[in-house]
Amino acid sequence: MLLRIGSLTLTGNVLLAPMAGYCHLPFRLLVRKCGGAALAFTDLLNAEGVVRETCHTLRLAQTCAEDYPLAMQLVGADPRRMAEAAKWAVDHGAAVVDINMGCPAPKIVRLGQGARLLCDTDLAVRIAAEVVRAVPHTPVTVKMRLGWDDGHIVAPELARRMEQEGVAAVTVHGRTAAMKFGGTCRLEGIAAVVEAVRGIPVIGNGDVRTPEDARRMIERTGCAGVMVGRAALGAPWLLRHIDAFLRDGTLLPQPAPEEKCRLMREHFENACRLRGEEWAVREFRQRITWYGKHLGPCRDLRQRMRSIVSRADFETALSWFLESRHAIQRG
Repeated sequence: MLLRIGSLTLTGNVLLAPMAGYCHLPFRLLVRKCGGAALAFTDLLNAEGVVRETCHTLRLAQTCAEDYPLAMQLVGADPRRMAEAAKWAVDHGAAVVDINMGCPAPKIVRLGQGARLLCDTDLAVRIAAEVVRAVPHTPVTVKMRLGWDDGHIVAPELARRMEQEGVAAVTVHGRTAAMKFGGTCRLEGIAAVVEAVRGIPVIGNGDVRTPEDARRMIERTGCAGVMVGRAALGAPWLLRHIDAFLRDGTLLPQPAPEEKCRLMREHFENACRLRGEEWAVREFRQRITWYGKHLGPCRDLRQRMRSIVSRADFETALSWFLESRHAIQRG
């Protein structure tokens, strides 16, 4: 199940998606420790912010030796600035430079960036060509959607042109920008991109929530690998489960609630160590919703976690939840 992207050979074909606001270093390190992630991506890095080295962008680009291999995802609409940002990314630890052509967020598309580039494919290709020339020894990839809307499906032809410019791989989210995250991922659209390219790998993205979803996507589209996004937010072990299933059909058992809580605690400690206690507290007030989906009945835990103000509060809430479970089990 090895996946080759340009000169980089990955250990598997399951990738952790770039998710705005979520795929920061504390979370990436947790997913990597759980196993199964052959490649992880940063949050969207604004090319202008990268070149200027703004504090916000530097936080988003934060990495370390354990966070390898890492793809830094750039967003922008100026070919020259994107090329400069790509050089910076390589100089600061990127094993892959990824170009975002799929983000449908209004604050991105109104600047002509992200998915809006699907409305100007000539500009999209110029950006890719400039980035490839800027970092000749580093694989450049592109993440795109099927098109802007159903009347403008451009992914197959755009992927073909990207390959001609030297792009090493493309990831295709099987929705249009107009769909945002609604509707159903269109596997036939991903399959059309696979058919359009000559040799570069196509990574499928969208609605991969279980190991069976991943295998179905590969079987029905012919894609070389899968990218997992929101489904992993409260289940950092998911990529390991998908990787095992794709390799030999093994369906790993779900972690016990105690193990899930241990991982949640490790995530919190990562956040404290790398971003500070205040940031970690704010993060987990929100993130408990994601974890709660996998912990069974935990309404009281969610309520307690939403009111924490310190590391001690976090530990008290989590310890209370585990003790309550044990008390119920003892009868």
